[in-house]
Amino acid sequence: MCVLSEEQDVKSRGEVLRRFEPGAKALVIATVMLALVVSSLLPWVGGSPGYEVLTGHADPSLKVGLLPRLFAINSAIVGLGFGALALITRRWGASFLAGVAGLVVTFEGMIAIWSRQTSGQAGPGLGLVLAVICMAVLAIQWMRIVWSRD
Repeated sequence: MCVLSEEQDVKSRGEVLRRFEPGAKALVIATVMLALVVSSLLPWVGGSPGYEVLTGHADPSLKVGLLPRLFAINSAIVGLGFGALALITRRWGASFLAGVAGLVVTFEGMIAIWSRQTSGQAGPGLGLVLAVICMAVLAIQWMRIVWSRD
């Protein structure tokens, strides 16, 4: 009976070590995720909002290009999908994935802004810039959670 209790104790400690408690960071992350959703309603390229860039229904005369569309897709997947998965499951692996992928998508967003500035067409809109800032804040918050692991 004592051996079984010891095994259960080790198993429960292992379960605790795989989880994290975000505390006040969870509110910050949820708020920034909401701001990311709001940024998709704002103009990203010319007058086209982010959701049109995401779905590919932006005005063809704007010549949106691949990079803003790729950033729109990846920011939705990583910022909202991976972030929600990590908040719901509270697993270290999910938070690490959200943090590292968030860093990559932030860099991708900066390149999307640069591509719009150098294209000679309509420049980046407020929504695109806000989405990149949101992704940077999310990546930083997730990495802070990852670094706080004992």
